[in-house]
Amino acid sequence: MDDSPRRNVKDLLAEAKDTSELMVDLAYAAVFFNDEDLADEVDRLEELMQGYIHDLNWISMLAARSPEDAEAMAGVLAIARAIESIGDAAADIARVVTVKLGIPPMLRADLRHADEIVGRVKVREESECVGRSLRDLTLPTETGMWVIAIRRGIEWETDPGPDSVVSASDVLLYQGPEEGVNLIREKAGAPPLPSPPDEEPLALSELDRAVDLLVEMKNSAEVAVGLAYSSLLIREPALAAEVAALEARSDTLLDELESWVLRAAPEARNPDELRGLLRLGYASEMVFDAAREMTRAIEHGDELHPVVQAALEASDEVAVETVVEAGSGAEGQTLKELSLETEAGMLALAIQRGRRWIHRPRPRFKLEAGDRVIAIGPEDGVPGLEALTSAPVDTPAN
Repeated sequence: MDDSPRRNVKDLLAEAKDTSELMVDLAYAAVFFNDEDLADEVDRLEELMQGYIHDLNWISMLAARSPEDAEAMAGVLAIARAIESIGDAAADIARVVTVKLGIPPMLRADLRHADEIVGRVKVREESECVGRSLRDLTLPTETGMWVIAIRRGIEWETDPGPDSVVSASDVLLYQGPEEGVNLIREKAGAPPLPSPPDEEPLALSELDRAVDLLVEMKNSAEVAVGLAYSSLLIREPALAAEVAALEARSDTLLDELESWVLRAAPEARNPDELRGLLRLGYASEMVFDAAREMTRAIEHGDELHPVVQAALEASDEVAVETVVEAGSGAEGQTLKELSLETEAGMLALAIQRGRRWIHRPRPRFKLEAGDRVIAIGPEDGVPGLEALTSAPVDTPAN
């Protein structure tokens, strides 16, 4: 196979991966804001995704000039189908909005406390963002927030890149940790959001439990996808096994969700809201299944085609593994104290301690020497993460 098809396959895989992840982000944002415009953008991206998959199939068939080539390209196409399934699941999530199934109000409140939250802010004229590109602003490393879309008037830019320039009155749709919300609002010249009032805990109803299960499924599905991509990039069977465990757990979560939704029927004001919960649950399960399919080759010890790793390395986010060294700034610190997401723009997907894995560790998780950290984020955030986990280098005395 010559260099041209390999390069084309790599680019198409990278575009398909980034598009599928963007679709998931926008789909959940559409649900959170009940925004039909965002849901329509997901449908538009689905058409784009279909074009990528069609071209991948066509080029792969042309590139397979021997049985060995055909076997190698079959692995590439299996990953492409899994990526396509993630995009299909995102489209199903968005259709909850477009077909007006309805969503229980408490779901939107609970999504504010998910592992990563989605928000939007309008850029003020006096903001330091005005006239600057996203590359210059380095929002992921300074605030922990990714800009996943920009609205200018009635037009959406759903895949802003490093060269996208921010203008006054732009609405930035962002995603990241809750502690980064006021940081990005400050950058945009907007006032900080007030702290939510303390509320007395109420007894959980059946509908509350169903919503909590759905939020857990959303968070776990995003972890599964991140771990799946990481396992492909660093060829790590242990990560693939963790994806398999999450997928198995998702079956139990979906069974419980169906049970609680049925129990919630008598208290539901709008039965269509229950249909919306089930649709979201089934779509989240599709994401788990797709993540598991991506890791089959790693589970079986098969060799990956070089274009797969090249495509993952060329995508908007990179996966990195690092080990916490004794004497480093990270040793003995909690993730909240380190502020990885706001200091380095990196999200800790999983941490291996001995033989045990901790998925999406909580802010209070304290790092120890020898911990292996799997993180994703912008490429320019990798040096910051490595600096935090590396022991200081002794400088020789003069």
